[in-house]
Amino acid sequence: MTGQPNTRLADLFGLAGWSKGELARMVNRQAAAMGHPQLATDTSRVRRWIDMGEIPRDPVPRVLAALFTERLGRVVTIEDLGLVRHGRTGKRQGDGKVDHPDGVPWAPEQTAAVLTEFTGMDLMLNRRGLVGAGAALTAGSALSAAMHDWLHTDPTLKADAPELDHPLHADPAGLDRYDAAPVGSQEIEELERSVEVFRAWDAARGGGLQRKAVVGQLNEVGGMLAYRHPPHLQRRLWGVAANLAVLAGWMSHDVGLEPTAQKYFVIAAHAAREGGDRPRAGEALSRAARQMVHLGRPDEALDLMKLAQSGSGDGLQPRTKAMFHTIEAWAQASMGKGQAMRRTLGQAEDLFVSERGDAEPLDWMQTFKDEDLYGMQALAYRTLAEFDPDAAAHAQHYAQKALALRIDGRERSKIFDHLSMASACFIADDPEQAAGYARLALMAMGSNSSRRTWDRLREMYRLTAEYATYPKIHELREEIQLALPAAKGRGAGTAPA
Repeated sequence: MTGQPNTRLADLFGLAGWSKGELARMVNRQAAAMGHPQLATDTSRVRRWIDMGEIPRDPVPRVLAALFTERLGRVVTIEDLGLVRHGRTGKRQGDGKVDHPDGVPWAPEQTAAVLTEFTGMDLMLNRRGLVGAGAALTAGSALSAAMHDWLHTDPTLKADAPELDHPLHADPAGLDRYDAAPVGSQEIEELERSVEVFRAWDAARGGGLQRKAVVGQLNEVGGMLAYRHPPHLQRRLWGVAANLAVLAGWMSHDVGLEPTAQKYFVIAAHAAREGGDRPRAGEALSRAARQMVHLGRPDEALDLMKLAQSGSGDGLQPRTKAMFHTIEAWAQASMGKGQAMRRTLGQAEDLFVSERGDAEPLDWMQTFKDEDLYGMQALAYRTLAEFDPDAAAHAQHYAQKALALRIDGRERSKIFDHLSMASACFIADDPEQAAGYARLALMAMGSNSSRRTWDRLREMYRLTAEYATYPKIHELREEIQLALPAAKGRGAGTAPA
């Protein structure tokens, strides 16, 4: 007991709208359903949790996490409730200490447990429910500050199971949570192939249709990591966990589940570093940075990119560095920093062409090809064109180069390129050509589950207002209004002015 109020629990308790007596009764019922009928929580106990910072014994934190997850319609973990007994702390300006956001970074032995708990909670909820009340992104600067020292230390392969007599013995306390068994090289190869299948599906159809499958697979891998495997297998398992967590995060971001996506990116960074792969950890954080730019927070994206680049160590391949620079350039363009953006894109080009194929390409970088470099350049220039219309011509140039190479079935990227081209054409005062590219994007979006493509379409729709009296553009605007899915806080078929 700290004697201080548990503000995290108090905030979520306020959002849930329960009385203390109601929560006590629900804890007892839920605990009994989970096999703990002896629990006898009362109102005074709940008051001590909230007002005095008392941390209840297991299974109460897990029971509370399940109750709040169901009530709020989003994943709520034990860390979110402030019920971790030995969390790491960071200094706050002024007096006292403050927990790092979401308990980041957590101790190495907790990574598999955090992964399994979060995916388990995610699987409890339907996709629509995950964006419920109270969900909030942690600021990129706060994440960077919390993870800086941890990511810059030398990575060492860790295992999450305690040292017991048998090398493949699992923690008995975790047997009710983990159903998976220890695995060998053949099973890990199959898991690695499944990652490739999920990646291809996501790139072609968007993240919505396979997100739960990826989360379920990640949950299983978390169970496998509860056992101690030989180091070479454990390292590969951590790599699978990192890849699946990045995919789960990217798919969550793709369908608008932003706090959930951010949590998966942080889990991916932890998993990669547990396996000794600092570049992979940096790439996971770069995904969180792209998310921040998409959400209109480019300054926080730059904070995350600094950490992603410096924390990746000396093992970054030139192509990975080039990709990092394109994200940084997009953030700079979002802030109207044209000179900085052009300089950063120039560095990205130089790095991209400098890779001569001497090193084995990383499996998670194989999708960053010439067309992806061009696509990111187009996006950066299209974004800058909001501040400097002359940049629209460069956006058209790179979007055209990207589209000429889009032949590998990655339909979502092609939609983005069409939208970059359409937007650039509108800004360049070429509405007829813009309408053609906008319709190409619109035709493909019906079979794609990516909400991000609709977000970009809304951005382009705003640019059509200037040409609303043109018959072709008037017709296009009506088509877009009819096609747009209902946005949160807006009615169906409406678009921003």
